[in-house]
This record gives sequence, structure tokens and C-alpha cells, in this order.
Amino acid sequence: MRTSRIANTALYLLLSLSACTPEPTLDILIIGGMVYDGTDQPARQVDIGIRADTIAFIGDASETEHVAARTVEAAGYSVTPGFIDPHTHAMKDLSDSVRHQNLNYLLQGVTTVVTGSDGGSDNFIGDRLTHWQNNGIGTNAAIMVGHRNIRQLVMGMREEAPTAEEMTNMKAMVRRGMEEGALGLSSGLYYSPASFSSTEEVIELAKVSAEFGGLYDAHIRDESTYNIGLLAAIKESIEIAEKANITANISHIKCLGIDVWGMSSAIIDTIEAARSRGLRITADQYPFRASGTHLGAALLPKWVFADIDDYTPRLVDSVLLPQIQAAVAENIRRRGGAESLLLVLSELPNLEGRTLAEVAEEWQLSDVEAAIKIIANGDAAIASFNMNEEDVFRFMRQDWVMTSSDGTTAHPRKFASFPKKIREYVLDKEVLPLADMVRKSTGLTAEVFGIPKRGKLQVGNYADVLVFKPEELRDNASYAEPALLSSGMWYIVLNGEVAVAKGEVQEGLFGRVVRR
Repeated sequence: MRTSRIANTALYLLLSLSACTPEPTLDILIIGGMVYDGTDQPARQVDIGIRADTIAFIGDASETEHVAARTVEAAGYSVTPGFIDPHTHAMKDLSDSVRHQNLNYLLQGVTTVVTGSDGGSDNFIGDRLTHWQNNGIGTNAAIMVGHRNIRQLVMGMREEAPTAEEMTNMKAMVRRGMEEGALGLSSGLYYSPASFSSTEEVIELAKVSAEFGGLYDAHIRDESTYNIGLLAAIKESIEIAEKANITANISHIKCLGIDVWGMSSAIIDTIEAARSRGLRITADQYPFRASGTHLGAALLPKWVFADIDDYTPRLVDSVLLPQIQAAVAENIRRRGGAESLLLVLSELPNLEGRTLAEVAEEWQLSDVEAAIKIIANGDAAIASFNMNEEDVFRFMRQDWVMTSSDGTTAHPRKFASFPKKIREYVLDKEVLPLADMVRKSTGLTAEVFGIPKRGKLQVGNYADVLVFKPEELRDNASYAEPALLSSGMWYIVLNGEVAVAKGEVQEGLFGRVVRR
């Protein structure tokens, strides 16, 4: 009898203690941090409460009865929305069974990536989004409809205007992509075969995107003096925006090559004038002086690619070769000389990490001959050091310029753009304050690209949240080692799940598909 009474008493005490322990009202509570909410408001010290996948509370938790299952002490840390990268080439990585974690972006603090950039997209956007949804992805992801991709599917590499039937088919493909959830239409007018298209063709396709509330994302026709010129190419994008009644975003805005250095002021004035007329013109920018492309794309004239699938026989055609050599020589000059072209990935041996000038000297060939030899033997990815720092600064300070990476293989921007911008341009060079950098990497991007309930720390938005000390962020990737992961993010919450805790990646794929 006595044993039974003791047991009953113990049970009663246990139940009483349990009754005194309140049930959690929040899954995660981030307390004491300096919060940059992704808007133009100044930072403030408030607590962030998360329930399920949503921000449920912002304020002083000590004045409430909120109880959290997990508390993150953020005193001394910055708390921001997850960064959104509006211009990536992550589509294949996200579809890969290993790389779908997207760690190179996640560890930069990027929780949402936009793919299908530069006019290169997917034939079946709905299928791609469903694949990501079913197989899991490590960050949120969205897709643009690619004009270059569509034109090649419908017209091949023909250097001519589309027929009425071909135009109808291209419009139908844009419409299908938008219906399946694409954010808008992207172009790569510098690249073949999109370079063969007229402004009017792009306007008609952009009108379809506009019908769905999408945007037009433009890799402009000329970032230098290759064809119509940089300023004319900017004006072409403005014309497309006006005639299609659509937001136009200028991808990775820059002044590429010595011929256009210093033109940033004129470009900014032109865009500001368009914006003052009510046009919706924005831009994105990566924080590097070197662009990334392939040697062939940088140096060969566009007619070499026309009306043919394999252009390499033209590189040894005795009639065409003098014209090709002259164009390559001019394009090497335009980009700042052979010493400014760093070879970062090639099928030929012993080229990586060397400049075109160094390779040409070893081979005892001219710069032009060495370039054509490399292109004819599988081409090479390059880092092209072609920008002036004052132009970079000037663009970066504009209220309408977002942060992006344009991340490509063998360029450190794929692994390091966002931490580098904070380290170099916020902390070291003080080009812009942290609050401005955060807004241009979160709220502004979500607004322009039509990404709902992300980019701002607001009650009701999805819980994509970063906790970090700016001075501890490290952009470890370099041109010599471009695939080193960034470090320094203390906590990353993605759709309410802890993806990184105390700097360590957690098990799980917490990203979601983002549809228009």
C-alpha cells in the first residue's frame, strides 16, 4: 500500500511540473540581434519569432509570453533576410543528385536563386520545377524563360528574322513557360543565335511575359563596342520596357573594356531619365572586376556562329581566316590585351591559371594565333579583367542596382559574391553601408523579380533568415581556387528549418520551388 502511495505521489508531481511548463508558441526565437529587415528602414534591435515556415513575431520577446522550442542568441550579430540572387546558372547543379544542396550559394547566405539567365533556359520549365520539388533542393529556386533557348529551338542558328509562324511558335513557348511558373523572359542578345534577333522580335516576346506580370531580364546586346555600343544597348532595353509595358532588369551591368571605361555616368543618367518617366528599369551587378565567359564568345565575331552547328571548320578556312584573325585581334585589344585574359578551365593541358599572353609566348605564336588554337581545340573558360573600379563603384551605389553573382564554373563569383561584397565594398572600401547592401540583396530583388513573401523580415513572410557577424564572413574562393566555399554564416534558417547552425551545415534539403 505504501509503495503504491509513493508511486501515485511521484506521478502527481511529474504531472504538476509538466503542467507548469508552457507549450512552445514558437519553433525558433532569434533574440538580441541587430535586424536589417530588407527595406530602407534603419537597423533595429528586435527579436524574430518563427512558427513552422513563417515569421510569426517581431518585437521584444521579453514583453510577451512567447516560448520557443529553440532559441538563437544573436546579441552582437546582424540578422537579415536570406539573400536572393537574381542571376545564376545553377539549373544543372540543382538537378544533380549531389550538387542539389547548392552549398556554394547557401553558405554565401543565398537562400533563393533565379536560374534561366542570359536567355538560356529549359524546354519544359514545369517539368524542371517539378523535378526539383520532388527530389529536393538546398535553396529556393526559380526559373526564367530563355529567349536564346527558344529561338534556337524554333529557328536553329539562322541569321534572319522569324517567319510569322515561327514568331507564333516562340510566343507560344514563352506563354507556356509563364503558365508553368517562370518569373519572366530572359535574353542573351550578345550571344548567338539571339544576337541575330531584332529589337521588335524581343518586344513581341516580352509582351507575353508582361501579360502574366513577369519581367524582362536583359543580357544586353553590347556591353562594350562590339556592335551597337554600350549606351545604345542600354537604350534598346529601355525601348523594350516601354513598348512591352514591362519591368526591364539589365543583367550584370558593367562597362566592359577600355573603350567604354568611364561611361557609367552617362548610363546612369540615361536610366534615371527613363525611371523619371515612369519606366521600371533596374539592374544587377556582381562585385568583381573580371567577367567570366569563354574565349570563343569573347573574341570571335558573331557571324562565325551563324547558320551552322559546328563553327570550328571556319577557323581553318583560308578565305575566312584573315577576317577572323582581324576580329580576334580587335577583341583582344578591346578587352585590355592578352595579359588581361586569364584561362581558368580548358581541355588543353597546362593552360589553367595562365594568361593568354603567357600561353602565346610559350607556344611562340601571336596572341591571335594562340587564341584561335585554344578555341579550335575545345575552347576555354576565362576570367576577363575588363572593368574599371570607378565604374563598379558608381553602379553599386545606385538605389536600383541589386547584388548578383552570374555564377559560372571556374570563376570565384559562383562561390563568393555576397560575402565579398560585404567584406570588400561594405567594410574595407565603404562604398555602401550594410543596410543598403542588404536591401539590394533581399527586398529590392524580391520586388523586382516578383518573388512573393521573401526578401523582407515581416510577419507573415516565409522564414528565410541569416544570422552573422559581417567581419567574420570569408569569401574564400579566388581565381586560383575558384571553388572554395564561403564561411562565416552563424545561422541560416530556410523556410523555417535550420539549414546552418553555428557555422555547420545541417542535414536536410529545405529549399522550395518559387513560381511566379
